[in-house]
Amino acid sequence: MIPNHRYKPWIYFTATFIATYALWFAGAYLSFQDEENELYMLFMLPGLMVPFLISHFMIFTSKNSNLKRDFINRLINLRLIKPRMLPLFFLIMPITVIVSIFISLPFGGSVSQFQLANGFSFSTGSVPTLVFLMLAACFEELGWRGYAFDSLQSRYTYFMASVTFSILWSLWHFPLIFVNHFYQYEIYHENIWYAVNFFVGIIPMGVFVSWICIKNGKSIPAAILFHFIVNICQEALNMSQMTKCIETLVITVVVAIIIVLDKEMFFSKVNLSPKVNPAPEAH
Repeated sequence: MIPNHRYKPWIYFTATFIATYALWFAGAYLSFQDEENELYMLFMLPGLMVPFLISHFMIFTSKNSNLKRDFINRLINLRLIKPRMLPLFFLIMPITVIVSIFISLPFGGSVSQFQLANGFSFSTGSVPTLVFLMLAACFEELGWRGYAFDSLQSRYTYFMASVTFSILWSLWHFPLIFVNHFYQYEIYHENIWYAVNFFVGIIPMGVFVSWICIKNGKSIPAAILFHFIVNICQEALNMSQMTKCIETLVITVVVAIIIVLDKEMFFSKVNLSPKVNPAPEAH
């Protein structure tokens, strides 16, 4: 957060939602009309880039050199990533998945969930799914961590900013349940409660990613890396959708523990922007 810069969170999120929804709903319509030519991906990929594009626009048209320098520093300065955090990057999500599978076993879950998946559980047309998952992590976090989260954190505590962001992030994915062959579409038509779990599960995960980013000097590559690891962990094993519901509970418990252990940071008000008083009228 840059002191004395007036962030505009609701302009950012309104513009991001309108542009993304317009592109993705158009893509959703085409995904059923022209599957063979896959023209719908010409709308889905730009929609994925919207958070970054609007973030980039708001930063580099702000006329605030400190804001621009801060963004570039958080983008290219890998020294912001704390080496002691690296084990958490690579182990917390695999451990969460494995714990969730173990918990599922007494409830009828299959041990075959420990096996590596034969392929991805959804399709993204001509774009390889692995590439799409990487692009999702990159473009989302370039936007969310470039401007969106700081804009919220300038007005709220870290806790409120994280929860507010996570709810908005969850709602941002809504059009994807209408896109043929996409993950959200597939689970929605398998069972509506699995889709509900997807959107609910994003909320604690958003808080988790925000915490990881903050603890690494707000490094954007740190957020991208962790986001990508989360995406891969959801696809690596034959985890059932029921187990993914359990995983949401496990992640929620982990995030609750983090909040309790780091409550001073989450509820501190020292980083809030001071309220700007209107200038006195000239006489």
